[in-house]
Amino acid sequence: MNTHRMISLGLLVLIMVISGCAGPSSTEKTKTLTLWYWNRSLDDGVIKAAEQQFPGIRINAQKIGGDFRSKIKTTLAAGSGGPDIVAINDWVAELFNSSEHFYDLYDLGAEEIQPDYLDWKWNLGVSPDGVMVALPIDTGPTALYYRADLFEEAGLPTDPEAVHEQMGTWDQYFEAGQQLQEHFNDQVKMLDNINNIYTQYIAQSEHIYFNEDGTFIGEDPNSSMKPAWDTAVKAAEMKLSANVTTSSSEWNAAMNNGRVASFVGAVWMKEILMDAAPDTEGKWRTARAPGGDGNNGGSFLAIMNNSQYPQEAFDVISWIQNPDNQVEAFTNINLFPSATKSLDTPIMKQEEPFFGNQATGEVFSESAQNVKSVFFGDKYANINGIVGRELTSVGLQGKNPDRAWADALARSKKELLR
Repeated sequence: MNTHRMISLGLLVLIMVISGCAGPSSTEKTKTLTLWYWNRSLDDGVIKAAEQQFPGIRINAQKIGGDFRSKIKTTLAAGSGGPDIVAINDWVAELFNSSEHFYDLYDLGAEEIQPDYLDWKWNLGVSPDGVMVALPIDTGPTALYYRADLFEEAGLPTDPEAVHEQMGTWDQYFEAGQQLQEHFNDQVKMLDNINNIYTQYIAQSEHIYFNEDGTFIGEDPNSSMKPAWDTAVKAAEMKLSANVTTSSSEWNAAMNNGRVASFVGAVWMKEILMDAAPDTEGKWRTARAPGGDGNNGGSFLAIMNNSQYPQEAFDVISWIQNPDNQVEAFTNINLFPSATKSLDTPIMKQEEPFFGNQATGEVFSESAQNVKSVFFGDKYANINGIVGRELTSVGLQGKNPDRAWADALARSKKELLR
């Protein structure tokens, strides 16, 4: 008995020793990557699937609420405390001056997957000095949303291709608006607000506010700033706008009661429109936008230089954003793809009842593939906000357009001196 007991005790001790050795070893093999993102900026299901794909990696995914941009900038200023992986919205250019806080993704193998992505979207994540700060997530291609029933009643085409053919330029679109408003005795307006005209015009452009060296080009003949302004003001002077601010209660009502016949917006406006105007199901369509294709919105993923596992982090984000997973994210939470192969998949041809069984994915896919590359600059949001406020004063308050333009320029220059 004693002998058996001693043997059993010895075996138990041996097992405990082995277990003690194995425990820390297996734990050391698990690498934790902390991810900061905001709600619906990534597909939670794809994030969970990444842990299955990379069994030695744990993803500590943290949804950050509140002012996400300010949190990132505060973290960068502190110089520590950031995550391994961070999502960045369309203000990515604001971080180019802080590129030393991020790994250059080209050093981690990004060049190998570059052919998978839309060129213009890829370029938005690369700083002027060639550092790839961030990998594309989604895009926000734009289109013309229009009420087919109102167009038909006014004698305008209703087929998306015919609409684009007749309203391919801003002047043609405005002329169609005059025809529509005359038919409805001005009780129906062609568009929602002139700010969206300005936004779309600059989204179609190659040169907006800055050269890549940071020089302000708002008064340069090559800049789209003044032509975009003039086009938006022309819509106001022709009284084509309902002057309702996007996503406001007034905008929602105008969409639902048929006071607005069309507007230009990004693909993510589909859900907003469907929520705002449930009584109009089946009446809306989409067509390529007047003046050319553009983009409004879309996010990125970056790896901060405090990460202990940059290569593993890159492997994870490149897998999360591969074409198949982008289709999955589009299916689940409507993140429109940045990978070219994802744009030619069956889901893009899926008919949508709200849009009269049109496959709007085909329109937005075509738009996404024709967006021009553009440099935004770290002060883009500041200047754009100034111009937007001045345009609003023209549209809603009747401010003299020339005076408003002069004020926009003066305030822009003052902002750039700060």
